[in-house]
Amino acid sequence: MGIFSSINIAATGLTVERLRSDVIADNIANAQTTRTQEGGAFRRKRVILSTADPKPIFRNPFVPQDLDNGPGHGVRVMEIVKDDAPGRLVWDPTHPDAVQSGPQEGYVEYPNVSIVNEMTDLIAANRAYEANSAVIQGARDMFSSALEIGR
Repeated sequence: MGIFSSINIAATGLTVERLRSDVIADNIANAQTTRTQEGGAFRRKRVILSTADPKPIFRNPFVPQDLDNGPGHGVRVMEIVKDDAPGRLVWDPTHPDAVQSGPQEGYVEYPNVSIVNEMTDLIAANRAYEANSAVIQGARDMFSSALEIGR
């Protein structure tokens, strides 16, 4: 493992957690949206993650290329998917988006977003972001200490 591998891995984690936070914020912002451009109530979005393909962000300049094991793989976003769970139905026949006919007449479908779950996911994303940031800071401190030894 090269000396910059930890930074590469943590950098992918920072990118992913930032995107997760943005998606969660979008879910929270649309928790009461009953009408979208696609039609129907807003659907909660989820981020699907996978291990990243090995591509270096930084290359170790102190180790010959044939001895360098390459960067860590890290993580990447595979896709952002909509949750198909049904929304909650609320009786409000005066609402403009109320169902006009059928067995659900008078009900309004609200998004399948739970604020409690979204806040829990947001806290987890924030903690993961902080952990990745701490890894980069720790690597930076170690590199600085190593350079001090040479003086």
